Amino acid sequence: MGHLRNIFASLGPYVPCPTRLGSMNSTASPARFAFTARLVSHGTEIPEGVIAIDGNRIAFVGNSTEFAFLEDSESFELRHTKPGTIITPGLIDLHCHGAVGADFPSGDPVAIAKAIDFLHRAGTTTLLASLVTADRDDMLASARVLSEFAQRGDIAGIHAEGPFLSEVRCGAQDPAFLSDPQPDFVDALIDASAGQLRTMTYAPERANADALVEQLVSQGVVPSLGHTDASASTVTASLELAREELSSAGVDGFTERPTITHLFNGMPQLHHRAPGPVAACLELAAAHKIIVELIADGVHLDPVTVRTVFNLVGADSVALVTDSMAAAGLADGQYSLGPAQVTVSNGEARLATNGSLAGGTATMLDVLRHTVSAGVPLAEAVLSATKVPAEVLGLIDEAGRLHQGFTADLLILDETLNLLQVIRNGESIYEASV
Repeated sequence: MGHLRNIFASLGPYVPCPTRLGSMNSTASPARFAFTARLVSHGTEIPEGVIAIDGNRIAFVGNSTEFAFLEDSESFELRHTKPGTIITPGLIDLHCHGAVGADFPSGDPVAIAKAIDFLHRAGTTTLLASLVTADRDDMLASARVLSEFAQRGDIAGIHAEGPFLSEVRCGAQDPAFLSDPQPDFVDALIDASAGQLRTMTYAPERANADALVEQLVSQGVVPSLGHTDASASTVTASLELAREELSSAGVDGFTERPTITHLFNGMPQLHHRAPGPVAACLELAAAHKIIVELIADGVHLDPVTVRTVFNLVGADSVALVTDSMAAAGLADGQYSLGPAQVTVSNGEARLATNGSLAGGTATMLDVLRHTVSAGVPLAEAVLSATKVPAEVLGLIDEAGRLHQGFTADLLILDETLNLLQVIRNGESIYEASV
């Protein structure tokens, strides 16, 4: 965890800026520039590649020979990088509760802006802001605040983790606020989110869960099964329904695959006589019917578990996430996660009351490094941190790949995956000091 803290410290202090959140500490750059590097994107690599940026869009991706024959290649300022330099798409986090002391569910716009800026500069160029189960009025108020950030493009939307979860597997969710699905509250939450609610975690064993799945999909919200104590058959039936609803939604760019909120966490252990949610999810993910989240931060999952899941289901059925909370980017201490109090020690966030894991303290880049350290090939890990979550968000033709015409979100890394530069929407928002 010492290395993790050093990476956070290298990002420097938060400096307010009157422009959009994504341009904090930006350095002036020509409108048209290109980098030479090893390009890693959508499961493939170009060892001696060139990526060209024109304004806020990617204008060219290919090898150096192809770039030389480009009609207007001389109009780009070509920037050669050091040997071993890697360029990936900007990372995408589907499950994130905050950072640098800010709790997204708190509804504090100043603190939220600070957290979003930190995460952008740490390499997470696209993210969902996650709510936790809380008092209904508090959840609605938080959604209203976060919707403003989403409408400005600072976040990609909102994820609601609850309140329709299992009391038995609630983890850090407050059981006092859990309930069976209530259609009127879902409508109110979607309204408070100004249409920016993108995913909702639910437990399929709760009464009226099937109706909830249908309601969510009809409103453009992706169901994410999790925090469940259900049997394998119940999980399978619910996910098949969710997939059927998503497939028939008929919305351009809308994913056809429901997701699983942090597989293994918030679920019973896989047992040979009671396989439960884990077995059902692995089987469906291997069939490319669902996408499973993995918190591969070195705390929530053993590295062998991470590698095994990739080997079993394939990188294109895995979305790497952080589940980060307010302590991300800060030292050990006491923090909030919605209405809960959390103690962080040695980088592990746990409820002060019962010691349950309560979110993470890593960034997406840290999760990427842990995944590679677990034995997953870099190209596969990058796929699960970029293209797969982009599919969930309906951004498959806009983000998550180094591709001509896509938004110019990219990371420049050294050969050990240390962050050198972040470009978001064509602007350099972070550069490591030399």
